[in-house]
Amino acid sequence: MRKLFTPWRLLFTGAGMLVVAFAILWFWPSSSYLLLPDKAQPVAPLITVKGGKPERGTGGIYFVDVIVRKASLLESLFPGLRSGSTLVPGQAFNPPGVNDAARLAEDQREMARSQQIAAAVALRALGYKVVARPTGALISQVLLNAPASGRLQPTDVVVAVDGRPVRTPSDLRRLISRHHPGGTIRLTVRGGARLRQVTLKTIADPSDPSHPIIGVVPDQSAQIELPFPVRIDAQGVGGPSAGLAFALGLMEQLGRDVDRGYKVAATGELALDGSVVEIGAVHQKILDARKTDVDVFLVPAGDNATEARKYARGLRVVPVKSFRQALRALATLPPKA
Repeated sequence: MRKLFTPWRLLFTGAGMLVVAFAILWFWPSSSYLLLPDKAQPVAPLITVKGGKPERGTGGIYFVDVIVRKASLLESLFPGLRSGSTLVPGQAFNPPGVNDAARLAEDQREMARSQQIAAAVALRALGYKVVARPTGALISQVLLNAPASGRLQPTDVVVAVDGRPVRTPSDLRRLISRHHPGGTIRLTVRGGARLRQVTLKTIADPSDPSHPIIGVVPDQSAQIELPFPVRIDAQGVGGPSAGLAFALGLMEQLGRDVDRGYKVAATGELALDGSVVEIGAVHQKILDARKTDVDVFLVPAGDNATEARKYARGLRVVPVKSFRQALRALATLPPKA
């Protein structure tokens, strides 16, 4: 006996199949990631320091962060579905050999380091004595398809090359330069609480074929001693990009009128020397600032500032190269009406 399908039955069957297909595409995760805007958060409630003063008035320092999650299959096919989002391929988001859990752990280590550096930079600017002893070359970035890709990770610290000690990024560059491109080097690397040996072959620097590189961007690792305890609770947010905001907020807590009545959002990684380092996801972060109705957005000078201005929509964007320049920029704003 054959079962006949009427046009209406066929129509309902087809519609049901479409609903099921849509649900699968909407809920099934892809291998890509979405960066989404969040909302700027005030820094003051996160900082605890002896003698700290609560903020008064209508101003304040704010940090901006980004929501990161796996994109669904539908979102990976149509990334414009989410306003203000950026789709990032999985291999570009997680370096080779790194899963989500390892990346989150690295983000937390970067955040802890950024808080320590923010405190050191702010207290030095206020005239306090801060001791910073160099302890190696911190890996801040690993380039894709380079010898170090998959072997070194951000927050790793190189403490020796071929058995010779490394205290600074200059030491790392100098010891690598003793080799010819294609030569093998042996790194002693501190990752978390353990040491490991990593053997890599160098390649030629594209800008200078006679110069060997391993494909990393090094920064200074240091043991920092503050004159008194400073606690910053980032409430689970990871990464280094809130360093500038934390340093400004700490100065406010210690009695310096940094914001001068303005609502100031800030983004930028701070280096120990006070320079402001470029960060990612600027598009989402300026949307955070606009959503919170801040008056001023401090952002690293260069490509970050150029990107921020594309989406400013009237928000005052102030590019800065250093912490002191950020302080000067805020000090020279016209009086708040």
